[in-house]
Amino acid sequence: MAVPIGSIVRTLVFSFSIVSASTSVAQTDNGSVELAIQQELTAPGPEGSLAGTLTLPVGDGAISDEAPVVLIVPGSGPTDRNGNSPLGISAAPYALLAEALAEQGIPSLRIDKRGMFGSMSAIPDPNDVTITAYGDDLLAWTQAIRDRLPRTDGGTRCIVPLGHSEGGLVALVAIARLPNPCGLILVSTPGRPLGTVLREQLHANPANAPILSEADEAIMALERGERVDVSAFHPALQPLFAPVVQGFLIDAFAYDPAALMAQTRVPVLIIQGLRDLQVGETDARRLADAAPEATLSFAPDVNHVLKVVSSDDTATNYAAYADPDLPIAQDVVEAVAHFLEQFDE
Repeated sequence: MAVPIGSIVRTLVFSFSIVSASTSVAQTDNGSVELAIQQELTAPGPEGSLAGTLTLPVGDGAISDEAPVVLIVPGSGPTDRNGNSPLGISAAPYALLAEALAEQGIPSLRIDKRGMFGSMSAIPDPNDVTITAYGDDLLAWTQAIRDRLPRTDGGTRCIVPLGHSEGGLVALVAIARLPNPCGLILVSTPGRPLGTVLREQLHANPANAPILSEADEAIMALERGERVDVSAFHPALQPLFAPVVQGFLIDAFAYDPAALMAQTRVPVLIIQGLRDLQVGETDARRLADAAPEATLSFAPDVNHVLKVVSSDDTATNYAAYADPDLPIAQDVVEAVAHFLEQFDE
């Protein structure tokens, strides 16, 4: 039985100076209303610049010294700053989230990962990465935001990383190294080691039965820190465990998100959609159990790309991955905005 590569890709949790400005506009019953200013921002990478989009409420000069800035950390594989991927995701969840937050007066920065898209020049090989290396970039972005939005009183601007999916693991690893961190938001973030999550995802799909023994063999080897020869594996598995990504997978599999959560010393918000087909309630609760002081927020009808899905139908859920016209789930926006109120005082 052939296994569609696309079905495996969709269940995978992981894989890797201002130059212009524009204004987002929304239509209302009374005409067009300016919502946000979008500006390109850069930060230094290892060999070239990292690139991102800073989204500011209209009239950015009015941003208070106390206002936090949300740093949106992208999820797995070739996911761009908007939350889209050439692997079939065009829902633009990060762009929509940034605009929705700006409507509530909250600035944010969403970024391209090193070696990809606008950050292509940062490293020559986008597969030559680690979770810690991605965390290095968060340090660079934190400084870039503070340089762009300095406080008038000379204090330190509050930066709150918001990690989505694999980006949550990156943020968890990096948060202890960030200078003067003030908070952390984890959205659809695995609460178990990624090898465990991947194994569960593959086993949950009955169509994967013919390839499970090979997949389990590969995952166990990578968990031991060993590379695996996949040349004789089923063709659907070869991209998943391609030799060029095995170094990253070995590194990513070595982390236990709950253990990292237990060491986190800043306020944390955990947001989990209950129609998420990739990361589930078990993961969110494991993170929360590791840090009882964390805030846990469930979004009942929200899927992995932060869209509302009113049906249990899997096809309907995946259709939302390719629909940028579906608005961002308000449950997510409201949870983030409420959490940030504690810093804007």
